Amino acid sequence: MTVIDSHCHLDFPDFADELDAVVARARAAGVERMVTISTRVAHGDALRTLAERFDDVYFSIGTHPHKAAEEAETDTAAIRRFAAHPKCVALGEAGLDFHYDYAPRAVAERVFRAQIALARELKLPLVIHAREADADVARILREETAAGPFSALLHCFTSSRELAETGLELGLYISFSGVLTFKNSSDLRAIARDAPLDRVLIETDAPYLAPVPRRGKRNEPAFVVETAKVLADAKGVSFDQIATATRDNTLRLFAKMAEGRV
Repeated sequence: MTVIDSHCHLDFPDFADELDAVVARARAAGVERMVTISTRVAHGDALRTLAERFDDVYFSIGTHPHKAAEEAETDTAAIRRFAAHPKCVALGEAGLDFHYDYAPRAVAERVFRAQIALARELKLPLVIHAREADADVARILREETAAGPFSALLHCFTSSRELAETGLELGLYISFSGVLTFKNSSDLRAIARDAPLDRVLIETDAPYLAPVPRRGKRNEPAFVVETAKVLADAKGVSFDQIATATRDNTLRLFAKMAEGRV
């Protein structure tokens, strides 16, 4: 039974010296596909090159909230160009991060909303980053959904039950990372338990947040299997059921990934 790592950062320097080995280990662990996620539109060429180099790697394009001040004026022409690539399956990651506040909040919100508008226009799902900004993310999602539907994913979910319920109510998906496996994440496991099986994904967010039993080490796509095991346990189902459900959900959300190869 295979799984999909719906969110990693293979373009980061952490992997530069052994990228072939990292991808090979993922394949050996039963990871059939990986989505390497954009943090800056300016790095789109590198992401596209990675996806073209490896048959089982796909990519997104967008501006992370940490980089919103650097890319405060959304390069819509570049996003449209990259989005037309057959292996570009999503926009983002976009959103709000009030933990670090690397970008002024008004700027971050403007960039977030601009990427929502593009997701709506291009009919690609938006990967959303939310950290210590639950109320504002929920407000924006409600306002933008009222303006017109779009598909989206709350990635690396570590937020409140209220934001999870808002996202699910609006038709979003939720993705769980290695944080789900941490000893002190009982509240998060309860949210995962209660989320509909047809709306959950798994991810690594590699090179960050390695799951138990590899916590503290550099994360990589092969380790997503550990998160799948804990998600299965939280929901009281088998590993095979979680693998099948999360794979199906990922292919439904990232519809371009399913085209031509299932």
